[in-house]
Amino acid sequence: MLPVIRMSLLFLSGMKIYIKNMVCDRCKMVVDNELKLIGLHPSSVELGEVEIVEDISPGQKIDLARRLQGLGFELLDDKRSRLVEKIKNKLVDLVQNKNGELKVNLSDFLSGELHHEYSYLSNLFSEETGSTIEKYFIAQKIEKVKEWLAYDELSLSEIAFRLNYSSASHLSQQFKKVTGLSPSHFKKIGENRRKPLDSI
Repeated sequence: MLPVIRMSLLFLSGMKIYIKNMVCDRCKMVVDNELKLIGLHPSSVELGEVEIVEDISPGQKIDLARRLQGLGFELLDDKRSRLVEKIKNKLVDLVQNKNGELKVNLSDFLSGELHHEYSYLSNLFSEETGSTIEKYFIAQKIEKVKEWLAYDELSLSEIAFRLNYSSASHLSQQFKKVTGLSPSHFKKIGENRRKPLDSI
């Protein structure tokens, strides 16, 4: 039996819907398809945030919540959860689509993107997730390292450069601290040790 889903605050002005666990372009396609299947027309589908053109009936809201839940997504209905999800999505996008390239430090990047003081974002993230923004960012980078190691197309030095590590040895130390394995040992084991992005 599906848990009761609170729907009252899901849909805000501008018909925005906030969705947890959207971590990749494929997620955006899946969500876009589900919206269209119930007769909705999204004007934009981004990681964690969708804008709908028309009004949504109560029946469509319930149907959408159940459909998304069945696919591993979750509608978010409070500001704190939505902001935490936005932080996660910014970091996932930074690592997955921009190779972790930061022109400013992480705190300035998030403050600029989300229009909040970093101390507020950091405290909120820790309260809501039990972890820190920095640990989450490192975990995302390590999963990207695992992906590149599994493909075996880049050297460890090239991976370190792409993800803004100061050196291959710094990357190797962090990789071992997080996974318990050296990058070379991980390569021998193979891709079965990678985690889905939404479970990090």
